[in-house]
Amino acid sequence: MADALETEAIKASCCAPQTSCCTPTRARWSWKSIPGRTYFFSAWTVILAVPVLVLLLDTPEFPAFVRFAVNAFLSTLPYIAFAVALIAWLKAAGADAAIGKAFEGRETQAIVMAALFGGLAPFCSCEVIPFIAGLLAVGAPLSAIMAFWLSSPLIDPPTLLITAGALGWPFAVGKAVAAVALGLFGGAAVAIAMRRGAFANPARPGAQAGGCGCGAAPQTGRPVWAFWREPQRRSRFGAELKVNALFLMKWLALAYVLEAALVTYVPADLIARVVGGDGLGAIMISALVGMPAYLNSYVAPPLLSGLMEQGMSSGAAMAFMIAGAVSSIPAMAAVWSLVRPQVFAAYLGLGFLGAVVAGVVFQVTV
Repeated sequence: MADALETEAIKASCCAPQTSCCTPTRARWSWKSIPGRTYFFSAWTVILAVPVLVLLLDTPEFPAFVRFAVNAFLSTLPYIAFAVALIAWLKAAGADAAIGKAFEGRETQAIVMAALFGGLAPFCSCEVIPFIAGLLAVGAPLSAIMAFWLSSPLIDPPTLLITAGALGWPFAVGKAVAAVALGLFGGAAVAIAMRRGAFANPARPGAQAGGCGCGAAPQTGRPVWAFWREPQRRSRFGAELKVNALFLMKWLALAYVLEAALVTYVPADLIARVVGGDGLGAIMISALVGMPAYLNSYVAPPLLSGLMEQGMSSGAAMAFMIAGAVSSIPAMAAVWSLVRPQVFAAYLGLGFLGAVVAGVVFQVTV
């Protein structure tokens, strides 16, 4: 009986008006509390929803839409497979730390080599993503990565010849010089920023697999290239292979679905006509419009040639071509998945600034 009275007394005191221990609390609504949020608000949802919308709303365009997206993805698949296997091999062997250390004290040389190699590599802004993921995974300096990232989509031997045929050798050479210069400038700018404490952790946490921590051989401190001889390293290889393959395939599939939508419903010639004009204002507008637009290096030269004959300035054409090659909505989606927001902003800012400067310099000198 005494216990019952004591219990009632405790309840009464707890629930007295002057206290709030029994006041019902209302959970605040948040979009994160939506059941199944991780599935509804994911890249896979967009990848599936966009083709379904095209099928329902514009059925005649559906076959061409799907064909374009699938062909674009399949063309990148060899690069994905190579990059994923290389990342898994390096991490299973414990070579990622060794590669990162190899760049110590050689950052300037790495930036120069990355910018030059980027000018020769036949990658568009989406195809370069697997290699950027690999460089981030093995600890290469962000400055060298940025140099390669900016220069690679701009020019390669086939693009050089196509540009020369449509716009002339001065334009083609100017674009090649701008590609290497933009890579050098971007790499140097990132290097200076990093010395001042910026970009300490450039990669997003989800962009790299965690793994089991296999490192170099404890006896020699060197990578174990024949990783298959040790069960733990084989397990690490399989885990890295799976995680990185799913990651890259997801975000590149999203990129190519968005690219197919742009190509299907936003004609390239319509985009290009918006950026006609002369002077610095036209160059800046061309760069701004060119950044989200999709106008690859094989389609752009003939279109821009016709527009230049109708009065578009050479500087505006150069700015539009460079901005459109460095970044587009598909490429932005893939880049956002790899790096933190400040690195993403730096990538876009450097691409825009480089396009404007290249357009101004080309218009003044040629």
